[in-house]
Amino acid sequence: MSVTLSLPAVLTRLTDGARTIEASGATVGDVVSDVAGRFPQLGPRLRDEQGNPYSFVTFYLNDEDIRFTGGFATVVRDGDELIIVPAIAGG
Repeated sequence: MSVTLSLPAVLTRLTDGARTIEASGATVGDVVSDVAGRFPQLGPRLRDEQGNPYSFVTFYLNDEDIRFTGGFATVVRDGDELIIVPAIAGG
């Protein structure tokens, strides 16, 4: 399945400046693995050492938070959009 992965500007330095990346996989976890394989420095920013999503990085598949749809096991379909939003601290 071909999925469009959208990254925040802060992570584009790890993808040679690309804000959107075409990726493939059957699940969100597969898509993240595909992208991490092509951009090895990006992988540790998206998932922990066990391959699970960080609690401070939110993944939206077609505007749905994957924490409520199965996490990295959430099934993707051709043409889906996965948006990554890191937590932002401030005060």
